[in-house]
Amino acid sequence: MAANPMNVPPVSVAAAKAALIEQYAQAPLRRRATMLWGTRGVGKSSIVRQLAAHHGVPLVDLRLTTIEPVDIRGAIFADERQQRTVWFPPEFLPGPDQLEGILFLDELTAADQRLQISAYSLILDRRVGHYVLPDGWMVVAAGNASFHGAVSHDMGTALADRMFHFHVVASIDAFLGHALAEGFAPEVMAYLKVRPDKLDDTQAQLAADHLVGASPRGWEDVSNVLRAPLSDAARRSFVQGRIGAANAAEFFGVLRELQAGADVVALLAARPGPDTAALLPRTLDGLHGLIYGLLGAVGTGEDGAATLARALDILGQLPELRAAAPLPLAEVQTLAMELLLERALARGLEATVLASPAYQRYAARRR
Repeated sequence: MAANPMNVPPVSVAAAKAALIEQYAQAPLRRRATMLWGTRGVGKSSIVRQLAAHHGVPLVDLRLTTIEPVDIRGAIFADERQQRTVWFPPEFLPGPDQLEGILFLDELTAADQRLQISAYSLILDRRVGHYVLPDGWMVVAAGNASFHGAVSHDMGTALADRMFHFHVVASIDAFLGHALAEGFAPEVMAYLKVRPDKLDDTQAQLAADHLVGASPRGWEDVSNVLRAPLSDAARRSFVQGRIGAANAAEFFGVLRELQAGADVVALLAARPGPDTAALLPRTLDGLHGLIYGLLGAVGTGEDGAATLARALDILGQLPELRAAAPLPLAEVQTLAMELLLERALARGLEATVLASPAYQRYAARRR
């Protein structure tokens, strides 16, 4: 297989979303369809939902693997007055009174080839049968290529030449930003921060001929499992069944270290000084667990300002930490302070950060 069979550079979910937002705003570009390629669970569908939400326009989401060719073309009807048969378009396609929106053709490359013919008509000619897609609508399709390990039919060059193409790949920074905004389990974020290669292991999964592996969507499910009140045995079974046995074994090994090394609740309740220093984790995994645990704590409850101030105090003591092995304390503190500042800005708590003596000392050292 060629090093880059798509012949387009990979882009992150955030970059693809930003490009499509600009595309929709330009009428000539809006009339040209766009194809999102990427592995399962990378976030292609989320891009399209957020695109429609950004512009405040309706979204028609067609999962092509669940419908029949006639569902797009519509039903044939005998019109006795005209003495001919006519096609009635399906109700889910936008009518002439719906002037603009997004038509999303998901799982295009996995659909039955007869169905693809109807879908291709919408992409190539913006019409199917006698139905014509209104000018203000943009067509976005999504699917997997054969090298993504999914069921896929080849796309001909005639169709490919009528579309913009984006090869969407998982980006750890974009995923962690999304995970933080959505309130993922801190343990998942901490693990992926130090094991970014585990965010999506599709290629390793295919090489080992395994059915189950890790993906961004899979880690979202793992987060939900960790937040649910399950027994340890059930939690392990669900995680193994979602990301695979080997990934789960490594994750649970790090999870034990995270849970043992960073007791965020105890740290928030501890007195500043020696009591806090005694509870600080002494490993890199534990420090990342502390960061995302504190971020999660700031995001809950009505006393966000007080929790934020205490979190800054805790991070202010990181340079005092003494561990058996050298740790990148300055880098960890910088990461934590920047993430807490972003969290504060999102919640209107920037005054709490600027008034914090711990943050002032950190900023002075940075200068």
